[in-house]
Amino acid sequence: MAPEITPLPIAPEAAATEAKATIDKMLKAYPAKTARKRAKQLLVNDPEAIPQIGANTRTIPGIMTQRGCTYAGCRGVVIGPISDILHITHGPIGCGYYSWLTRRNLVRPRHAGDTNYLQYAMSTDMMEEQIIFGGEKKLRQAIREAFDIFHPKAISIYSTCPVGLIGDDVHAVAREMKEELGINVFAFSCEGYKGVSQSAGHHIANNGVFKHMIGRLDEGDKAEFNINLLGEYNIGGDAWAIDEVLRKCGIHVTATLSGDVTYDQVCKAHTVDLNTVMCHRSINYMAEMMEKKYGIPWIKVNFVGAEATAKSLRKIAAFFESKKLTDRVEEVIAEGMAKLKPVRDAVTARCKGKKAALFVGGSRAHSYQHLFADIGMETIAAGYEFAHRDDYEGRAVLPTIKVDADSRNIEEITVEQDPVRYNPRKTPEQTKALEEGGFSFKDYTGMMSEMKKNALVIDDISHHEIEKLIELRHPDIICSGIKDKFIIEKMGIPCKQLHSYDYGGPYTAFEGAANFYQEIDRMLHTKVWKYVVPSWMKEPQLQATPIYNPKEPKPKAAAPAPVRKPEAGGEAIPE
Repeated sequence: MAPEITPLPIAPEAAATEAKATIDKMLKAYPAKTARKRAKQLLVNDPEAIPQIGANTRTIPGIMTQRGCTYAGCRGVVIGPISDILHITHGPIGCGYYSWLTRRNLVRPRHAGDTNYLQYAMSTDMMEEQIIFGGEKKLRQAIREAFDIFHPKAISIYSTCPVGLIGDDVHAVAREMKEELGINVFAFSCEGYKGVSQSAGHHIANNGVFKHMIGRLDEGDKAEFNINLLGEYNIGGDAWAIDEVLRKCGIHVTATLSGDVTYDQVCKAHTVDLNTVMCHRSINYMAEMMEKKYGIPWIKVNFVGAEATAKSLRKIAAFFESKKLTDRVEEVIAEGMAKLKPVRDAVTARCKGKKAALFVGGSRAHSYQHLFADIGMETIAAGYEFAHRDDYEGRAVLPTIKVDADSRNIEEITVEQDPVRYNPRKTPEQTKALEEGGFSFKDYTGMMSEMKKNALVIDDISHHEIEKLIELRHPDIICSGIKDKFIIEKMGIPCKQLHSYDYGGPYTAFEGAANFYQEIDRMLHTKVWKYVVPSWMKEPQLQATPIYNPKEPKPKAAAPAPVRKPEAGGEAIPE
């Protein structure tokens, strides 16, 4: 067998030149104004001198974007997975797609008789009459009907675009029905147009959950080490895999917001000792507000990737300052790593050196780079659908971010210390001692600090830019969302769909890491991709050429087409 040839590394100067050339070619197709705007969102990374990126800005009209709307972020991502709340979309049925909850947020009953309403798609189905005369009456009827059938603990209402345009007061209806029915009824003004992306819906959802749910039950779970897991939505069973490894360590999770969680669990989430944050963008607001009101500190964790899981477990143990917990955590890490090693080694031997690109919302474009690094793969490009600058550059830039007109659409709620329940979990002296020992709170340094130098960072990537990336940089696999999965695969590149995992998962903790390694190995080495040839590479495509540009002199009239002489007894026929 011939010895394996290791390719020579590319010189940093050449890598920087190649990355810059890729961006220039992506921008070349755009009109000048569009190119100037997109140039702020396409960067060559430098982890030692992180450049400022243009993020959380409106998508340029005409660009095929991956993004969702504000309603999708509120109803479909943050609140929707709470299993025993009745979720009612107020709007036309066409806006009810996310009422179906298509993200595979898995739920399992804890006790006999537990309710799960996630399979129901509830909408007021507004018609022309309600658009003209208002839909509040129909909303009241829908709430009464839902209550009479299901008798839930709580009902939540979600506004869609037409509701905001006609002025229905969903909050007044919620207050009225709360008093009439005797249960918690609350509403979200999450009209789809309210923000530049679904990120605005996350913020609105955080505000609503904090005002209407957290703090309603003061009796917490009896556990020595008690935490919340924020920003984890149990796609494909991810939360279950994390919970299993935490339970082995002796760490109890009161509430996972919002994966496989009940209304009561969320209502007592303020009773824990520590908040851990998985997806920074979708729920950092909640962590901040709970710290201000109840004194619960928070840290950033990541259970995606073997090394990242071990690091997060050790950090949680360090917070509690318990030798018993620390020793148990080391035992669980050693056990998990030992079981994972044969799988990891086998996959690394086949995948090492291959290239990946990730363009997914939330934290996934960042966190999943750890899984690829575990098996020796390089991330050559990454970006988010709906990130803000701090997701890329880290929380240190927060004071420099200006509030723009789009952000002012989101209610800013005032949070103050609870006069009775505010209880700092660490004294100032304990906090100082931890920090002097290297421990850090609120410690998100962003994606770019952990990416390699000269990797591409692309915010809100477009259809055109994905095609150019494939053409110019030849990634071996791309992780993306549902909208662009099949576009990528039609170009002969495997695409791992990380929005709802298709039918895969879990991919978190040690068990999930093994699943992911093996799945990527199968995707990269299946022979099907060499048979996928895009139609435009096999057949000539029709191309249009403009016949008149108003900035240029008007062309002369075309000469008349020659006419063939008629056959005997026939008419003249144009050629």
